[in-house]
Amino acid sequence: MNAIISASDLATALAGPNPPVLLDVRWQLTAAGGPPFDGRAAYEAGHIPGAVFVDLDRELASAPGGNGRHPLPDLEVFGAAMRRAGVSAGRPVVVHDGGQGWAAARAWWLLRWTGHPDVRVLDGGLAAWEGPLRTAAAPEPAEGDFSPEPGALPLLDADAAGELARSGVLFDARAGERYRGEVEPIDRVGGHIPGAVSAPTTENTGPDGRFLPAEELAARFEALGATSGRDVGVYCGSGVSAAHEVLALAVAGIPAALYVGSWSEWSSDPSRPVAVGPDPQ
Repeated sequence: MNAIISASDLATALAGPNPPVLLDVRWQLTAAGGPPFDGRAAYEAGHIPGAVFVDLDRELASAPGGNGRHPLPDLEVFGAAMRRAGVSAGRPVVVHDGGQGWAAARAWWLLRWTGHPDVRVLDGGLAAWEGPLRTAAAPEPAEGDFSPEPGALPLLDADAAGELARSGVLFDARAGERYRGEVEPIDRVGGHIPGAVSAPTTENTGPDGRFLPAEELAARFEALGATSGRDVGVYCGSGVSAAHEVLALAVAGIPAALYVGSWSEWSSDPSRPVAVGPDPQ
């Protein structure tokens, strides 16, 4: 099953006999000291009819700490949020955000990791939607029955990520200047995990925010080292944009593990090695 869906196909599915649960996960990375983005306010200002808002910081992650800025959520909290939104194991789910795709990919990855078999991301997000928007009160769907069972997708901790950078290929999905250590606007120190390969997730999409064709993505990742038989993993700053790269890899037909703690966890421990510059080592 394709991990993404076009806006036109979503409109058709929503009008069909078994419409998907639609989750709106609008979110933006906030720079240090900047005002937080209010995803719920954006949702209330206009959302796809039937969509239910999901809060990334509160429902798709635990509180920031030693495990990073967006560690895995408490599964009871996550499961309750999904059931509140109407998610059931036997009903398809489509997730979207404002258009960047990072938050939607985080929700996609969590649902797939916890066992939901049918989850897709709206390619291009809300910006690609050409149908009507609704500003009325949020819908109250019937309670879903989804019970998260983790382990359906591969997951890395810090030690496994460091090892994979040596034994396989570990992609760093952040901007190149953060990978090289030239700037670090959020975390303790700049640079990258030794051996990791710079692969900014922004290069997986076109100017409209939609993913490049699968064959172009496959060629890109192969050129970066994701060749047949090699294990692949991805990290970013806090496990959000890396989920978008895992999604891009899935579109390309390449399975990949996610290091959820990512650089925010790795760099918080002064004993862990840090590489700087354009080269992996």
